[in-house]
Amino acid sequence: MTRRTEWPDSPAEPGGDAGSGYGPDASAAARGAAADDAGVRSGRRSREGAGAGSGFGEGAGRRARSGTRSSGSPSSSRAEKGEPRDPVEQARSICLRLLTGTPRTRKQLADALRKREIPDEAAEEVLARFEDVGLIDDAAFAGAWVESRHHGRGLARRALVRELRTKGVDSAVIDEAVGQLDSDQEEETARELVARKLRSTRGLDRDKRLRRLAGMLARKGYGEGMALRVVRQALEEEGEDTEGLDEPF
Repeated sequence: MTRRTEWPDSPAEPGGDAGSGYGPDASAAARGAAADDAGVRSGRRSREGAGAGSGFGEGAGRRARSGTRSSGSPSSSRAEKGEPRDPVEQARSICLRLLTGTPRTRKQLADALRKREIPDEAAEEVLARFEDVGLIDDAAFAGAWVESRHHGRGLARRALVRELRTKGVDSAVIDEAVGQLDSDQEEETARELVARKLRSTRGLDRDKRLRRLAGMLARKGYGEGMALRVVRQALEEEGEDTEGLDEPF
């Protein structure tokens, strides 16, 4: 694997196939769809405002708008912001905003809709539709996440599995995604991590260096056996006496 994609801890979007719903093209599509929604809502507000003015007079229109602002109800607040009142349209608008710039899993979107008190039936309708058109694709998300987090942060398969589970990705999808990393690739990445960290441990005693380097690998999801082997070899290359370092740390 040669493509490198940087994700922050709450990741920036990985590059990917536009058809999968990931990368700049997908973000542009989501922004375009959101803009279309905004245009439609703006047109509706304009027509409604004109109707109020012609039917009740300018003063009545101002009083009606003032009354709406003073009510302070959630529905009036949403109306002022131009959000659609239909649950399906609300769900669609929320998902488009969340997907603009950052890929998300189905569970992440479902949780966001639940937090906004979107009815389950409306949420399911929108999520299913977004899956059909490729704006939600957990398999593509998982594959891009594994590649990005392994190359960008040096995470091993164990850590990647944990992260994807917290994002609600199905176990079978996770297994397929982390399967793109084999043990040789993991060990090579572990060696690179140790090589970068090795200099900062110089001057410490051997056992402390071992604990610090092996602990760094453990936090990134590397197994004890691999971590010990990689660290020992790195110390040997620097001329350290590694006698007795076969014991688990």
